[in-house]
Amino acid sequence: MTAGLSTDQLTEKHRPTLDRALETIRSRGYWSAYPEHPKAYGADGVPGSLGAAEGQAAFEALRDGRFELDQPGTDGWAGSEVSPYGFPLGIEYPHADADVLLPAMRAAMPAWREAGPQARAAVCAEILARINARTHEFAHAVMHTSGQAFMMAFQAGGPHAQDRGLEAVVYALAEQTGAAPRSAEWVKPQGKRDPLELRKEFTAVPRGISLLIGCNTFPTWNGYPGLFASLATGNAVLVKPHPRAVLPLALTVRVAREVLREAGFSPDLVALAAERDGEGIAKSLAVRPEIRIVDYTGSTAFGDWLETNARQAQVFTEKAGVNTVVVHSTDDYKGMLSNLAFSLSLYSGQMCTTPQNLLVPREGIGTDAGHKAYDEVVADLAAAVDGLLGDDARANALLGAIVNDQVKERIDAAGRLGEVALASRTLANPDFPGATVRTPVIVKLDGAKPDAEAAYFSECFGPVSFAVAVDSAEDAVQLLRRTVREKGAMTVGAYTTSPEVERLVEEACLEECAQLSLNLTGGVYVNQTAAFSDFHGSGGNPAANAVLCDSAFVASRFRMVEVRRQA
Repeated sequence: MTAGLSTDQLTEKHRPTLDRALETIRSRGYWSAYPEHPKAYGADGVPGSLGAAEGQAAFEALRDGRFELDQPGTDGWAGSEVSPYGFPLGIEYPHADADVLLPAMRAAMPAWREAGPQARAAVCAEILARINARTHEFAHAVMHTSGQAFMMAFQAGGPHAQDRGLEAVVYALAEQTGAAPRSAEWVKPQGKRDPLELRKEFTAVPRGISLLIGCNTFPTWNGYPGLFASLATGNAVLVKPHPRAVLPLALTVRVAREVLREAGFSPDLVALAAERDGEGIAKSLAVRPEIRIVDYTGSTAFGDWLETNARQAQVFTEKAGVNTVVVHSTDDYKGMLSNLAFSLSLYSGQMCTTPQNLLVPREGIGTDAGHKAYDEVVADLAAAVDGLLGDDARANALLGAIVNDQVKERIDAAGRLGEVALASRTLANPDFPGATVRTPVIVKLDGAKPDAEAAYFSECFGPVSFAVAVDSAEDAVQLLRRTVREKGAMTVGAYTTSPEVERLVEEACLEECAQLSLNLTGGVYVNQTAAFSDFHGSGGNPAANAVLCDSAFVASRFRMVEVRRQA
């Protein structure tokens, strides 16, 4: 886009993409707006996009320097990111004086509000298109802040995150344009008297400034829905990244500011709030009166604090949960083991959707390979994980790096919780000798013993899972219900060939409000969701109060205000 390109031109440019996205959220079929293969980018791919070498060079050029943003209120510099792969990024970001920055952001909102939903959606689509063209650069930024392996950082941190952002944009567009027309003529007959006539105008009015509190593990995938939902509904967005994962969101802010300026809007509609070591600005920002929306992904403790204390804001949280898989029976034993092994290993289990508790009847399960005792099921699963990760190069490409010391400590402590069915081992990454790479640990627990509950009833974030022996399928479903109700779950899985057990699990998930995947044995995994089709979280259990993405995620970010005039 060239400087001064109008919103009408942007609307025309992005109309096909927005229309297709709107169609897909209604059909819930498969569609992706952005290619997920690295070779789709570069000279022969997405127009104007960076190829692999260019993207890496762009990332390297950012290291050991200052990340300029030219935003109001900069009173210094901050940044101390260290790649989980073992080296400091050396990037400094502008540190903002909120008393200066927030008024500037507020002042930018009236023109953005008046632009209307269609124009805002088109500008957001242009921001996403430009981010997409730099996916190779973003992939390195995500990889070296989250610890994801490169391919996962490329896909989940790139096209999949961008799809989630676009999904939020079109939900916002649908909600705003479906709520009321821009204007209406109102005529009420009065019999023999002249009719009553009013001219009415309806405006989608944003709540105010939105605060995005980013997470360490999925800065773009978890960040883009809230960012673009707020921006598309007319709000300004202050982006407060996790101090260990600033770069991906700082790049996002830079692109957004460039597009907004070129489209004739104030770039201060999107700004960055980087923090100094130990500063902890999220708490102080979240309760400021200017902040009217908060999007947060992270620990339950801070999510609960936000919900309790940020009373002036609409707060959307994705917190922690205990994800459970009921293993009752299967007609594809090998496929089940393979699917579970991948789910437990992907990104070293550092996903909010990774299974933790595997509930297996102590009497064993029925399979197409004959009856399998509890011990045999657990041993075979351990062997499947070992087989998947037996080649170090393949293992490194799947596991990535451990994101922080707390995850490593949980892995090391898991062996003291019960009998270890699969011990974690340390791998060397030849490309990044400083990386901490660990394989999953599986621990056997007896669900009937009270002392085991403390282990499996708490979230153990990372590559730690518990094979919990239960008395029956009915007991498994009861434990599943209790877990979701009391601790929450982002995902639930189940394997069964019994229609009755399937009904019990499905009914439990419907009543406790948890997303369920049944009998996955192929290339779809319980810890993956697809934009435009799958709902991430339910908003109905303690793991999250919001869904990525549904109408409720966007509708309360704006209000319809009516102006009536005598005709």
